[in-house]
Amino acid sequence: MRLIALIVLVALAGGTGAGVAWGQGPLALPGAASPGPAGPPASGPAPSGGPPASGSPAPSGAAAPAGPAEGAGDATGQNGSAEPRSQSPFGPIAPVPVPSPGPYVADTPTNQTLYRNGPDGRFLMGGAWLFRYDQGQGTSQHFERSVSSAGWSQVFVPNAWNAQDESAASFSGTVAWYRKDFKLPSAEAGLAWVVRFESVNYRTRAWLNGHPIGSHAGAYLAFELRLADRYLNRGGVNRLVVRVDDRRKATDFPPGGVSDTGKVAGGWWNYGGLLREVYLRRVNRVDFDTVSVLPQLPCPTCAATIRYRVTVRNYEAATEHVHLTGHYGSEAVDLGSATVASRATHTFSRRLHVAHPHLWSTTDPHLYDATLDLDAGHGGASTRVGHYFLMSGVRSIAVSASGLLVLNGQVLNFRGVGLHEDSRQFGFAVDNTIRQRYVSEVKALGATAIRAHYPLHPELEELADENGILLWSEIPVYSVKTVYLARASVRRAAVDLLRRNIATNANHPSVIVWSIGNELSARPGSAQSAYISQAVSAAHSADPTRPVGLAVAAYPSVGCQAHAYKPLQVLGLNDYFGWYPGPEGQIADRSLLSGYLDLMHRCYAGKSLIVTEYGAEANRPGPVEERGTYAFQQDYLDYNLNVFASKPWLGGAIYWALEEFRVRPNWDGGNPRPDPPIHEKGLIDYIGRPKPAFFDAQRRFRATPQVRPR
Repeated sequence: MRLIALIVLVALAGGTGAGVAWGQGPLALPGAASPGPAGPPASGPAPSGGPPASGSPAPSGAAAPAGPAEGAGDATGQNGSAEPRSQSPFGPIAPVPVPSPGPYVADTPTNQTLYRNGPDGRFLMGGAWLFRYDQGQGTSQHFERSVSSAGWSQVFVPNAWNAQDESAASFSGTVAWYRKDFKLPSAEAGLAWVVRFESVNYRTRAWLNGHPIGSHAGAYLAFELRLADRYLNRGGVNRLVVRVDDRRKATDFPPGGVSDTGKVAGGWWNYGGLLREVYLRRVNRVDFDTVSVLPQLPCPTCAATIRYRVTVRNYEAATEHVHLTGHYGSEAVDLGSATVASRATHTFSRRLHVAHPHLWSTTDPHLYDATLDLDAGHGGASTRVGHYFLMSGVRSIAVSASGLLVLNGQVLNFRGVGLHEDSRQFGFAVDNTIRQRYVSEVKALGATAIRAHYPLHPELEELADENGILLWSEIPVYSVKTVYLARASVRRAAVDLLRRNIATNANHPSVIVWSIGNELSARPGSAQSAYISQAVSAAHSADPTRPVGLAVAAYPSVGCQAHAYKPLQVLGLNDYFGWYPGPEGQIADRSLLSGYLDLMHRCYAGKSLIVTEYGAEANRPGPVEERGTYAFQQDYLDYNLNVFASKPWLGGAIYWALEEFRVRPNWDGGNPRPDPPIHEKGLIDYIGRPKPAFFDAQRRFRATPQVRPR
């Protein structure tokens, strides 16, 4: 297992960091410049699909001159930007820039992956890709049929084309194209090939050698398109062309558009592009379609039952006789045999008994290697056609009758952080170095939980499994207006997204809650009630082992909504008492927080209540009473944690957020001296430096019993 080393900062040895001026003493990092006010946003691509305006940066991941590594003393960032290239105590802020490539040539994808779980036969489509903005010409000029590299620039995927463009046009979105010229790793005629996109934002259309192969809408979860045999050039060069449109609609997840006050809406930056890696996947006649390996643990000392549900797909024109076997740790399992018709699927189900399981927990995140082997053949002759690997953990997560959140029979009262996958240099298109840094920061802080507004990259979820970090797994059904949620089609799309998240991530023991959304209307009417009911039912049908939750804005005037929230087992409360005023000033007074939490506890008896957000912006030194100062943030954090400590029935509390990130062009976050578009509630700033409040949180989190006996 890849356990992330626990980093002890110099400041921890020398004190808590309280009272230390920002940029001085133990908080200063070698070569780090103090963050100044944000400069004017760069101009970016027009919403119509035009290229960046003159002077705007190249797309993230574009070829850049070779330079010194992060923290090597060069005060400029990639592409000559004036951003400090500071070395975070937790690891590099961004990957070392990639040297400029030579002329664009086709390559062969490499047999490697950026995460472990999944089938064999995955080939990373890394290296250089071609990129160009649409400019309203892509369709009429048939970019999908392009053979020449003229008019294209080279980029590296993953790629967010607007990673360094903070303009309103950048946030609103545009259309751009990617192209990858490649050769198949094997020209064997009997093999089928699939292209797997780990995340594209938002609308995707793809062509192979000028022929359409499929489309997709949505980000944050992987999707696959088959490369049709009749279009493949098995012995020569193939051209994969992808059109990406990141202009959001009001019915998307998350939605685009404007707020009720006429401002651009959105809770995090709208990065466009191939935001996670792309794979070419080999299929040898029969393929793994879905794999679910769900441990069920009736009690902490009971035997476990491992529930298998595996669907395979026959890609052949002929019937295949299939046999599926595997191991769960040292235990062998035979899922049986089946005859699968041409182009059809078959689902294998089996239960495996594990008498004395080694349980997964936050302090002992034990994982079993779970493997599957697929054999197929005709007329008695059988060959191995597929292998699947995943890491599995045995544990139970439940909500008690009194509303306690219970892991393996022990009561949780975790301390966690919110997270956005965001880099000042590369936007959402971060790599594994940055993901490992996130986990280092979480571990150093003493936190045991992460919440994001969307499913995290598979590598991050695997790192959570391996390091005993709990995940609040949420789909980006964020602030969808009731007028749109009232449409049955929108609710169906949201429920389908939830099902896909569960199908993708249910094998991770770190996932403890399926969250169906965030900050829908604080007064749920019939539309939201229908969505909650449908989503909870779908989640329990797909995975009966985990509770289902929803995060809501914590407004006292809303009162008790027990009827609308009845299907839920977990309710997240986004608490900004004492930071935002709220409607009619109802949360301006932080002293009202304790009473509000008690009221919610009485209202939602039997549900686990978790504080899913609390935080205050901080970007400068100053007095404790001045909003936006480090001292104010420290005091705010300390006050909230004192209140939470007095509520032993809370399932946990999540500070929002671990690191700073981009939100939207008009963002102020309640700070009288903001740096839009940066969300500055983070305990770590955008160039990787811990703020004084980080050390306060570290001291308090480590002193809190986050798991206790019942």
